[in-house]
Amino acid sequence: MRARWYPLADLQSELGRMRDEMDRLFGRYASGGRRGWPTVSVFPAMNVWEDDQSFLVEAELPGLELSDLEILVNAGSLLTVKGQRREPEWQNGSWHRRERSFGTFARTLELPAPVDPDHVEASFKNGVLRIRLPKAEQAKPRRIEVRAN
Repeated sequence: MRARWYPLADLQSELGRMRDEMDRLFGRYASGGRRGWPTVSVFPAMNVWEDDQSFLVEAELPGLELSDLEILVNAGSLLTVKGQRREPEWQNGSWHRRERSFGTFARTLELPAPVDPDHVEASFKNGVLRIRLPKAEQAKPRRIEVRAN
């Protein structure tokens, strides 16, 4: 029986080890994605939908206090959610895994039509922010009567 000689076997083995180390390194700072590579995430995650009268926005904000949150709406169609997620204070110990980010954030969305900033309503419960943004009168659908001749 003849043994096959693979001159690149050592190189392939070393490259595999380096890839595993890189996966481990990036896995410490982000999770998800293929083979442990980080994925781009946007904070806070938001859902936006509309009915005839309003736009509705939900944002996931776990661990935030109401006092750390600011919502801005301009007379046009821009909504900005700003805030700060504070890092927990630990007296002793060290991190083993750190997947949640801390610090300040700002997320601005352009809505498909102008809103009435004077009648925006927001509520915050169980880490979920809900915002109702009434559409400006010119953005609301109007029923057109059709006359027959």
